[in-house]
Amino acid sequence: MNNIFFSSDLHFGHDRQFLYGPRGFSSIEEHDDIIIENWNKIIKINDHVFLLGDLMLNDNEGGIRKLNQLNGTIYYIRGNHCTNTRCELYKNTNMIPLCGDFHTSWATIQKINGYNFYLSHYPTMIGSLEDMSELKKRLLGLSGHTHSKDKFYQDIPFMYNVALDAHNNTPVLFDEIISDIKAKADECIAML
Repeated sequence: MNNIFFSSDLHFGHDRQFLYGPRGFSSIEEHDDIIIENWNKIIKINDHVFLLGDLMLNDNEGGIRKLNQLNGTIYYIRGNHCTNTRCELYKNTNMIPLCGDFHTSWATIQKINGYNFYLSHYPTMIGSLEDMSELKKRLLGLSGHTHSKDKFYQDIPFMYNVALDAHNNTPVLFDEIISDIKAKADECIAML
């Protein structure tokens, strides 16, 4: 059976200590090598990964080479570092854009395993705590961008952070996301 994963903010080639340092690396080279290693340890060739932006920065040629090393069928949307030039370069990978015109599309709604997701690079307020008991009837927001180690943006149960920073530098499994959201929703409902 194929697994489904989510991630964002790979930042291949982004040679800034404020990015790779908090992730536990001493250089961007170490960062990129370990991210690829972590990815390929858990993602198998037939798995599916939804990648929510900011794939690479600076060294576009090296970034494309690194993206081509990643296992799985990868679907992506644009992040704030995904310039028009980089979006054109992504065509030189096996990745699949989730939006028809990836030059202008920053978000998409996808139904995956019966759940409705609003996939965006940016955290987006899409609902309230009302009726969190039936998650399959809700629109659940998945995003990255903030580089927070917290799984939930502003502790809101339907705004889940899939970025590497929140998941020990690895993509996060679909089932783990659903489990985390259910637990957070239960915690919030109990406080009402």
